[in-house]
Amino acid sequence: MEESRSYKTITREQFLFHEMRTTAKLLIEGKTDEEIFDEIKRSNLFQFPTEKSLTNITSVCLRRIHNLNNPRLTEMIANGAPASAKQACFFAMMKYYHLVWDFATTVIAEKYRQKDFSYSRRDLNSFFTRLQEQNDEVASWSDETITRCKKVLNRILIETEYLDSTKSETLNPVLIDQELKDILIENKDYASLAVFNCFEGA
Repeated sequence: MEESRSYKTITREQFLFHEMRTTAKLLIEGKTDEEIFDEIKRSNLFQFPTEKSLTNITSVCLRRIHNLNNPRLTEMIANGAPASAKQACFFAMMKYYHLVWDFATTVIAEKYRQKDFSYSRRDLNSFFTRLQEQNDEVASWSDETITRCKKVLNRILIETEYLDSTKSETLNPVLIDQELKDILIENKDYASLAVFNCFEGA
C-alpha cells in the first residue's frame, strides 16, 4: 500500500459478515453482478427495509470481493467455517480500505509482533494522531468523523474475535486459517500475515 493512496472515511462501513457470505455464494454459483443485485432485491436476502439499502450494501460487498480478485478467498467467505470466513472478510476490508489496512498493519500486527496483547483507547488515539500528522486529508476530518471511524475499527475487531467486547482491553491470540495463510505466503504478503499473528516467511 502506497503512502500516497487516498484515505476514505469509514464512518458508514460495517463488517457485513452475513451479507458478504451471501454475496460470495451467489458469485460462486456463477451469477453476474446484475443477477446478484436482482436476486438480493427480489428475495430481500439481507432483510433490509428499503431497496436502496439493499442496493448499497450489495454494491459494497461486490466491490470488496472483486477487489480481492481471488476465487479461493471468495470460496472461503462463502463456505468456510465462520472463523475462517471472518478472517477472509477482514482481509477484504484491509485490501479495500486504506484506513483499515494501516490500522491493522501498524497497530494490531505490531501488538502481535511485540507480544503485547494490551489494547485500549490510547492505541486508537495514537494511531489517528499519527495519521493526522502525516496526511493532510485525514487532518481535515472532524472530531466526529474520527470518533465514528474509531467505532467502526473497534467493531471490526469484535466481529473478528480479536476483542471479546467493547470493554475488552486484551487482544485475543488469533490463529490464522491455513488456507488464508497459504495464500498470503504465496503472495509474499507478510504485512497481512502479521495482522493474523503469523510471522512465517517474513
